[in-house]
Amino acid sequence: MLLDEARREPGRARRPEVDLDRSVPALLLKLGSYPLHHGGLGVVRSLGRAGVDVYAVTEGAHTPVACSRYLRGRFTWPTTGGEDPAELAEGLHALARTIGRRPVLVPTDDESAIAIAELGDELADDFRFARSSDPALPRRVASKEGLAEVCAQHGVPTPATVVPASRDEVEAYAAHGTFPVVVKSRAPFERHRHPSVRSTTVVGTPDELRAMARDWDDEPWVILQEYLPPEDSEDWVVHAWTGPDSAAVYTGVKLRSWPPRAGVTTAGRARWNPELADLATRLFAATGFAGIADLDVRRDRRDGRYKLVDFNPRVGAQFRLFSDDAGLDVVRAQHLALTGRPVPSAEVPEGRAFVAEDFDYAARVAYRGRRTDGPAPAGRAPSTEFAWLAADDPLPVLPVVVGRARPFLARLLP
Repeated sequence: MLLDEARREPGRARRPEVDLDRSVPALLLKLGSYPLHHGGLGVVRSLGRAGVDVYAVTEGAHTPVACSRYLRGRFTWPTTGGEDPAELAEGLHALARTIGRRPVLVPTDDESAIAIAELGDELADDFRFARSSDPALPRRVASKEGLAEVCAQHGVPTPATVVPASRDEVEAYAAHGTFPVVVKSRAPFERHRHPSVRSTTVVGTPDELRAMARDWDDEPWVILQEYLPPEDSEDWVVHAWTGPDSAAVYTGVKLRSWPPRAGVTTAGRARWNPELADLATRLFAATGFAGIADLDVRRDRRDGRYKLVDFNPRVGAQFRLFSDDAGLDVVRAQHLALTGRPVPSAEVPEGRAFVAEDFDYAARVAYRGRRTDGPAPAGRAPSTEFAWLAADDPLPVLPVVVGRARPFLARLLP
């Protein structure tokens, strides 16, 4: 794919729909319990609409994914993400035997992406999946500490990062460091072993940091990262499939998130950015990464540089923002590549919108009178992808409504 040709020119004839190999199923894999996940539902809909048999690991029969008309079959497999690798391999082999065909694996969390990479030789006969040059690479880039090291090694800008090895080093930062500062778990996928911070947290003062650190281990499992103020920065995203012989790279802007400026994307727009796409492509090549990637990048207006904040080595929840005129997205690109079919050049669907309805209502209120996370494209969106609502697949909305309402009802009822 030529990066300067990845934006679709207005008026160009619509390309033919991509044709996936319907004889090859897919397995949506998750480790841990998070039933209300729109990224997994997007995977089921994307491949199911293309005629692929999609199977999924779910928390039960009443999750959004389990209710989708496009799901061929489901498996209830309770996990935490902290299982022994041999136990995970045994469970995956059992799923493969039940499916009966060698499916494409689609992980939706860092834990499952890391497990697939590190169990590669063990799983290769039963599943199709991309393999990076180093099986340890997905774990390294998913770690905030490891990503900072990778960025330094390959000359990729990233916010300045401190990794305190002790409480004394936290105190030293509190005494002499710059505030506000962003506190993150050193490796979020290890949260069950090293609980520290539940989510990315902006800490405004030294005393706030000291108070937070009282609950940390003697070796704090956190990083302290430079805070890029909203008025001086823009939030961008890159969603990509990259393999030995194919690539599909998309870029867009994050408009709103929940919690504001630190959480999941609730609204975004597709917007082609060749500089950002080139940065991501060079990083994939330099590290030998292969597979689906979801990158969060912040442009620092003070120096004009794009700084890599997160590298998720798996499909991102809002990947359907980037469904182009041929129906190509990163999940379909992966299926094409792993079944030996050509992957057409990706074209960013300029201006297309994505909205996560459940969280964006709150985000809209929080952002009232404030600038959006990224620069909004001018004009109305030519099309919008909703996280949950779909005319051809209405049932998944029901468990979302029930799940989101349950905490409020629990407060109201005695």
